[in-house]
Amino acid sequence: MSTAESIESTSNTAAPKKNAGQLAGGMLLLHLALGLTAPFILLDPLIARPGFLGRAAEFPAQMRTAVFLLFVGSALALGVTSASWRVFRNHSIPMALWLFGLAVATFSLQAVDNAHILSMLSLSQRYAESHGARQELFEGLAILIGAARKWSHYSALLTVGCWIVLFFALLFRFRLTPRWLSAAGLIGALMQIGGVSVRGLLGLSPETRLAMPLAPIYVLTAIWLMVRGFREPDTLSVDRRLT
Repeated sequence: MSTAESIESTSNTAAPKKNAGQLAGGMLLLHLALGLTAPFILLDPLIARPGFLGRAAEFPAQMRTAVFLLFVGSALALGVTSASWRVFRNHSIPMALWLFGLAVATFSLQAVDNAHILSMLSLSQRYAESHGARQELFEGLAILIGAARKWSHYSALLTVGCWIVLFFALLFRFRLTPRWLSAAGLIGALMQIGGVSVRGLLGLSPETRLAMPLAPIYVLTAIWLMVRGFREPDTLSVDRRLT
């Protein structure tokens, strides 16, 4: 294949890849804001003392809003995967399928977590209506529902963490963004998994500071994709491969 033909072939695929990258970058930014940040700020009444049983009923609208945002956020992981699907599939069908499977699992586990959050709200409302009657019963139910929510929450966090790891691994492996950026994303995602998800599942207190470095990397990656799209290989290297 001649150099001119390879340049034309590369240019024919550049626009769709850039559009896909821009769409994925926009949804990635929304995923950080709506799925990984805002809901946990709104859900503070669940974890603040004296616990959800006595406080959740005071914030019903806030908690339902958080649940809605968690649904949207987990759906955005599916959106990012769908927008990137053709690009990732062209490089590795198995890795693209794994990314899609993890996105589906993330949405499913988040739905379970959301059901537990709403159950906690309902129990708190019934407790408030009882005016302190049958307190031991309510406290026992609170322990059970709280534990169910805790384990579903950390399971969902582990799954979305694995999705983020694989997403950045694809970017790194196929040089779709600058390697320093995708490598930083990999490290940040692994720190989040180790510091929050794994520690939580082991019954230890999560170290949220280890999750913080991921946020600016997420923002930088989203901005890069929105501005540049998925990185194109050098035209000359394409020509060398094809000739």
